[in-house]
Amino acid sequence: MSENLNKETLLVDETSAGTRLDRFLATQLPHISRSRLKQLIKQGEVCLNGAKIEEPNYRVKPADQISVNSPDPQAALPQAQDIPLCVVFEDEHLIVINKPHGMVVHPAAGNWDGTLVNALLAHCGDTLSGIGGVKRPGIVHRLDKDTSGLMVVAKTDLAHNSLADQFAAHGRDGKLKRAYKTLVWAAPRHTRGLVNAPLGRKPNNRLKQAVLRKGGRPSVTHYEILQHFLESEKGPLLSLLNCTLETGRTHQIRVHMAHIGCPVVGDQTYGSGFKTREQKLSEKSQTLLKNLKRQALHAYLLGFEHPKTGEKLVFESDLPRDFADLLNSLTDS
Repeated sequence: MSENLNKETLLVDETSAGTRLDRFLATQLPHISRSRLKQLIKQGEVCLNGAKIEEPNYRVKPADQISVNSPDPQAALPQAQDIPLCVVFEDEHLIVINKPHGMVVHPAAGNWDGTLVNALLAHCGDTLSGIGGVKRPGIVHRLDKDTSGLMVVAKTDLAHNSLADQFAAHGRDGKLKRAYKTLVWAAPRHTRGLVNAPLGRKPNNRLKQAVLRKGGRPSVTHYEILQHFLESEKGPLLSLLNCTLETGRTHQIRVHMAHIGCPVVGDQTYGSGFKTREQKLSEKSQTLLKNLKRQALHAYLLGFEHPKTGEKLVFESDLPRDFADLLNSLTDS
């Protein structure tokens, strides 16, 4: 067993008898995630009546004495980098930031540094108490590299567990609120509606997502038209939408909007077939769209229940300057 330990000892009562060991520990130690507790059990950091036990599915018995040794969090593998962040809110449990477009959330192939995680490791420093035994920020949701907007990140296991549950429910429990503004080509048929189309990796291009008749994961996007631009007999050239999600699939809004014939403006992956429509814009709008260099998609609203206090927190973010300037040019056209 590890020497640098935080040790906690528990006694099983009659009401908990028959519960799986990992579940019993999760109810008694809510500040440690269940996945972390499973990890500790398998690493030999849990003792049952004085002897190591490495079986998470053991059914506890009345009067069982269980001790849990939780080693101090290890340093995170990604390097901390002093990258400026737009911090909207921060306390000892979590941080809310306004992510700029162009920033990748998590280190991965092709983007090992310069990410949000690298920036958070430097910004948060010792306030990170350890997610799964590692001093790292707890990422519970992501935004695409070229999508801007609000994100919340956990600093502790307790916050990570609570926020992960809230995001998994996607607002069905009344705790989470998320909304996006996006500029799309053309306009959906109805002022308000939803797209219910399963998504998965495109069979002939694993880097792209697609609507799949078989094998796709359930995916639902709600939309509301906020404004039309450059209307003609054939309908508006563009529309500003408010979108909310029942699910959180990769590229969900972008793929769903393209699926109904209204791809996100500036989306080089799913909206390339609408290039000819750019020629109908004013010279000023064409220049601003060219300078946008990304999809016009912004996560402007984020609300959740604070993991520790239970307080309802709601944050809003203005559209980035490049997105707002493009909208203003369309209004002036």
